[in-house]
Amino acid sequence: MRSKTSNSLFYVLLAIVFLLPIPLGANRPWAWSFFQILIFALSMACAVHFREYRHLGLGKHLKIVYVWAAFIILAGLQIIPMSEFLLALMSPKAHEIQVMADVSTFYFSLDPGQTGVSFFKLLAYFCLFICTLLLVDDEKRIKLLLTTMVAAGTIQAIYGALEILLGAQQSLVFGLAVNESATGSFVYKNHYANFLMMCLAAGIGLMVAGLQKDQMNSPKDWMRSIATAMLSSKALIRISLVIMVIALVMSRSRMGNTAFFVAMSIVGLIALVLVKQRSKGLTILIMSMFVIDLLIVSTWFGLEKVQQRLAETSLQQESRDEVIRDALPMVLDFPITGTGAGSFYSTFPAYKTTDVHAFYDQAHNDFLQMTIEYGVPSVSILAFLVSFAFYQSARAMRHRRNSIFKGTSFACCMVIIGMLLHMTVDFPLQAFANASYFVIFISLSLIINSLQLRQRRRAYSSR
Repeated sequence: MRSKTSNSLFYVLLAIVFLLPIPLGANRPWAWSFFQILIFALSMACAVHFREYRHLGLGKHLKIVYVWAAFIILAGLQIIPMSEFLLALMSPKAHEIQVMADVSTFYFSLDPGQTGVSFFKLLAYFCLFICTLLLVDDEKRIKLLLTTMVAAGTIQAIYGALEILLGAQQSLVFGLAVNESATGSFVYKNHYANFLMMCLAAGIGLMVAGLQKDQMNSPKDWMRSIATAMLSSKALIRISLVIMVIALVMSRSRMGNTAFFVAMSIVGLIALVLVKQRSKGLTILIMSMFVIDLLIVSTWFGLEKVQQRLAETSLQQESRDEVIRDALPMVLDFPITGTGAGSFYSTFPAYKTTDVHAFYDQAHNDFLQMTIEYGVPSVSILAFLVSFAFYQSARAMRHRRNSIFKGTSFACCMVIIGMLLHMTVDFPLQAFANASYFVIFISLSLIINSLQLRQRRRAYSSR
């Protein structure tokens, strides 16, 4: 039987998940600092509670934890004072810049202050990853975690859509200017759209889990399933999905909408191939998401404006391609150690050409920016972590029989594909709330492949 302490710690995790997007997507120093304190406190409490377990009870996840720890160590080296000889050996360009600046202490990072801020964020993500692995240890908790995400997304969707529909000039909570695009409590519409994409994936995962339980082999089964759906929590989840799709479209985010529908399409096709003994409802759900959400609901609430923005986008109007062009040489200049996490805004001006007039504090391509800031070795570790998480999710979709595991695997695959698509043209992982949710989905991709092994071990030990 689970202890009261474990339950309390799990509900603290749920509270963090629910509150994360509310203060401007936790994308302000005071907001992410507050959540870092909560996450560090929760991780310390978990360390105390699980201290009697070998390796804190991480078990099957220990190797991937070591891989993530290796990335943390490499990131930490950026803010440790280095000898001039080692800096010149590992990063000649950084050595040249710091010698010209006549600094007294040498670092791999060109902006140690911002890199220090980013390092504490990384520690918070790592601790959140560990806490999720430790506390989400059965089907019920997985379902509660996904439901909390859906609730957080639905509230954001209602808040963002109402501001637009009511013609508000300023946001109700923070007094920010409201334009024609829905942003909820976020500042940047693309961060808002990316957040809704992940919450939608959580909701679709719950729907898939529910549909996998339904075996509709006769008209009576169909009628019983429809009646049950109308009176059960599945109806609330489906309504929440519709509300979130409305808000996603009203965000007018081109890649936010594209990433969601492309990810849903790809994972839907993958599910039709991988899921064994799938219910007919799974196919119907995927079709309904297109017919109801895309063709009907989205048309009423502004899909044509998103289409217009996509059609009007041109290389002449956008300068992001020039930013990427000018930023690519930075990878060649700092291939091993990077320029330092969080340093793009201060290092890019030295590389941009005269045809880039605006100030860019982000590269609008997280793949490129992370490679510039962290270096190729560190980014390779991250690429391995995400690839392994996707493999684990696809594996669970294929082999796990439990419905909630299949639904969660669907959600994890959707989030990974959607996030990777969005990262090609924007910086969704720079928002603390979005990055935290992404880390949780990475954790879930590992959890759904390990719970059965733990249950079997307990069963054997009780014999």
